[in-house]
Amino acid sequence: MESKLFRKFVMQNAFTCRSYYTSRTKKATLYSKISPLGSLSASVVPVLDEWVYKGHKVRVAELQRIIRDLRKRRRFTQALEVSEWMNKNGVCMFSHVEHAVHLDLIGKVHGFPHAESYFQSLKEQDKTEKTYGALLNCYVRQRQIEKSLSHLQKMKEKGFASSPLTYNDIMCLYTNIDQHEKIPDVLTEMKKNKVLPDNFSYRICINSYGVRSDIDGLERTLKEMEGQSHVVMDWNTYAVVANFYIKAGLTSKAIDALKKTEEKLDKKDGLGYNHLISLYSKLGKKAEVMRIWDLEKSVCERYINRDFTNMLESLVRLGELNEAEKVLKEWESSGNFDDFRIPSILIIGYLRNGLHEKAEAMLEDLVEKGKITTPNIWAAVAGGYLLKGKMEKAWQCLKAALSLYVENKGWKPNPKVISGILRWLGDEGGVEDVEVLVKSLRNVIPVNRQMYHALIKASLRAGKNVDGLLNSMKIDQIDEDEETKQILSTRQI
Repeated sequence: MESKLFRKFVMQNAFTCRSYYTSRTKKATLYSKISPLGSLSASVVPVLDEWVYKGHKVRVAELQRIIRDLRKRRRFTQALEVSEWMNKNGVCMFSHVEHAVHLDLIGKVHGFPHAESYFQSLKEQDKTEKTYGALLNCYVRQRQIEKSLSHLQKMKEKGFASSPLTYNDIMCLYTNIDQHEKIPDVLTEMKKNKVLPDNFSYRICINSYGVRSDIDGLERTLKEMEGQSHVVMDWNTYAVVANFYIKAGLTSKAIDALKKTEEKLDKKDGLGYNHLISLYSKLGKKAEVMRIWDLEKSVCERYINRDFTNMLESLVRLGELNEAEKVLKEWESSGNFDDFRIPSILIIGYLRNGLHEKAEAMLEDLVEKGKITTPNIWAAVAGGYLLKGKMEKAWQCLKAALSLYVENKGWKPNPKVISGILRWLGDEGGVEDVEVLVKSLRNVIPVNRQMYHALIKASLRAGKNVDGLLNSMKIDQIDEDEETKQILSTRQI
């Protein structure tokens, strides 16, 4: 499997961050009005129209800055609206740079066919390396193999394949379609065509060897990269290498790569520290994890939820739950915004170590403090209690999970947990308890025979008539089976 670490680099370097503008402008009032519109469904056009209606000036550099910011925050629809508004209202004559940005946004929002149409509508003088490159990026992003390669050939014929970015796109394509064996050939072609590979070119090639467990190829490419005078080695590359060494069980080499990672690290780069912490935890190096964490806190002006998440995950991976508890307390007093995903890391750690009581106690404490919890974590605790045979606790936790259920939010209860608790309630629970569970389950999953069996068993034990239940089964189009008949045979006549 390809490393998550590297895929992040692919996404960051190849798709979402393809840059066309380089200028920066100071914060402006129009920017301050558009920037807070965080909802992806909110249109920015009324804000732009109102700005002009009130007699304010519109500056091209300001709008370009807004588009850059919206793209960076993945608010592509709003960025496209700003670009369309610029074009429609004649704010500026679009150069090939603006066309490239616009084309890229069309591809992200509407897909490559619309991007193709826009490209075809351009004047010949606007079909430059940047607009050709933007269309290639659209094809690659949507994994259009034939179109990507055909378009690359056109770029070569026009002399537009002189940048490493073009070849990097093709290598990203092969990465995303799991044809890693083709990537070294692209690097070879780059060099043959006198296009100097950049850091990302080498890193994606290193990754292609790593995912195929070709350590020799990985090391050969790394050595070549280190020998290039135009390439400035960065921590990202050594972190990728360290990750593959860890997977290959080459601990000594992994540690050497991690030392180089730390040497190349920008001292205030929280993301780099996070990778170091995570990788050291995979090696089982608690002391190094704690050292890097302390170092990060001493040099970074502020550490955010992302940093706490990474540290907690690493400590849970190490089985250091006591240390994780201390870090969680740090987070609680850090002033960062509440996010249940952070304490849930420790809760999952408790569950993995069979500490279901501690997990439940932590959830109850969060509820008492008015914090939000989620159904999936309560259901996980219920499943743990079920495996331990603590049925009453399993039932109470499942009730909590079902009470938090929200339709179309992705969570569905584990069928084995439902089955186990229904069976237990049918054999030992009261009729009211079974009715409560079945009523809750009907909101989550379709009614089934198992629910009716639990209701019938509990009712029979309580001496109640079950004819109404049998009639409801027929209405719900659930036939009696052999188990139903066996349960009914226990009726006292």
